[in-house]
Amino acid sequence: MEAIFGSILLKELGLIVPELILLAIFILLIIIDLIFKNNKLNATVSIIGSFIVLLSLLTQKDLNTALFMGIYIIDPFGVFFKYLVILSTLIVFLMSIISEELHNSKIWLGEYYILIFGMAIGMFFISGSVNLILIYLSLETMSMSSYVLAGYTKQIKRASEASLKYVIFGSLSSGIMIFGISLLYGLTGSLDLNTINLYIATDGANNLLLFVSFLFILVGFGYKISAVPFHFWTPDVYEGSPITITAYLSVASKAAGFAVFVRFLYMALVDNTAYFSGVYSIIKNVKWDYVIAVLSVLTMTLGNVVALWQNNVKRMLAYSSIAHAGYILMAVTVMSNLGISSILIYLFFYLFMNFGAFLIVMIFAHKIGSEDMDKYVGLGYRSPLMATLLTIILVSLIGLPPTGGFIGKLYIFWAVLDKGMIWLAVIGILNSVISLYYYAKVIRNMWLRDVDSQNEKLQYSIYTNILAIALTIPILLFFVYFSPILKWAEYSANIFLGK
Repeated sequence: MEAIFGSILLKELGLIVPELILLAIFILLIIIDLIFKNNKLNATVSIIGSFIVLLSLLTQKDLNTALFMGIYIIDPFGVFFKYLVILSTLIVFLMSIISEELHNSKIWLGEYYILIFGMAIGMFFISGSVNLILIYLSLETMSMSSYVLAGYTKQIKRASEASLKYVIFGSLSSGIMIFGISLLYGLTGSLDLNTINLYIATDGANNLLLFVSFLFILVGFGYKISAVPFHFWTPDVYEGSPITITAYLSVASKAAGFAVFVRFLYMALVDNTAYFSGVYSIIKNVKWDYVIAVLSVLTMTLGNVVALWQNNVKRMLAYSSIAHAGYILMAVTVMSNLGISSILIYLFFYLFMNFGAFLIVMIFAHKIGSEDMDKYVGLGYRSPLMATLLTIILVSLIGLPPTGGFIGKLYIFWAVLDKGMIWLAVIGILNSVISLYYYAKVIRNMWLRDVDSQNEKLQYSIYTNILAIALTIPILLFFVYFSPILKWAEYSANIFLGK
């Protein structure tokens, strides 16, 4: 029996090669940091390790299997998010090389790289978790690292404040979530999402207690994706964290949050025995699609409206990030093939848009010493390349052609309209119009204000220019040729929905 169990375990371990490589690099970085104390060596190993993990994900291509007694799943849906996470990790390391905020702070960066890999490990496992305890442990793994990273430049006052607020709000949401999990376990006697779904569908547990338990669990997910009213930590943490970490939290952490959020909703709340028209019907008399739709409306509206009043570009992008979570939640309401694939498409483009935006904000901050929007006046003529790239990225964040952001929003609105939720699509379009104003303020400052008074040209290294261009090209390229991304997203959604 032990030999059989050992054989099964080895076989299953062989299927999680990327996760094991990620863990091995994490341990290797700890050893290197203890022995060599060399920032450049840590950065080099981190970048090479990220490439290796990226390539190793090919071993999970087309897999659709449950491992470790069914608590962890490898499927194309989860693998899609793993690609987003490791690409984000790689980009953060590449950004960190030129981050004066990190290198001028005179702090040791060994733990910085280790903690980012610690976050990545949590995000990898959360993308395939179908057991509530594994989901919670994965969330805490990524959260613990992110709390420290948010305040890594601790000599800066706002960084310490950001880290403290992040810990407080994170602890509160985690406590509420684990209480919801305990309630759900007490009601159903299981932590497995499929078993919970089957129990509720056949036995009809107490609807009120189920509603409360699911609501508490959703608090934890809402916190991770910065959905209103769980967004309070986002602006302060994004503004106070190093820009590299702000970008990582806004993309990778959000993607991982949506991965587990969508999986939880579909596997636990959708009644597969009476499922129709994308309606969540597992708990009778509770229209979860409308609950999430209201959450979507509140999130995108608050994010966009409050962003209008921001004068700090980094803080403006934080509220923008909240608004984009609201757009993605529009597609979550329908839980259809088109809805799931539109989420994946949007997050793919969002990766390049947000990293590109934060990279150029970081570059400008190095040169002009400020993140204030008023300091961007004339940058279109002092730094024409960077200003042009930032303009393209902001146009994409608005969702206008000819950019990938337009494709992402097009599929989001299409998914919502396909399910007849015209009112939600209209609100989404109105919010996009609102976002046009605050993004256009940045573009106006760069190209139209005080043009004649700005003569000094800003110079950048070749590496900086290449990295900024590399993040912007996909935004334009995939507007023209987006069919590979569309096919990849549709395939991942089909497998996820069992079609």
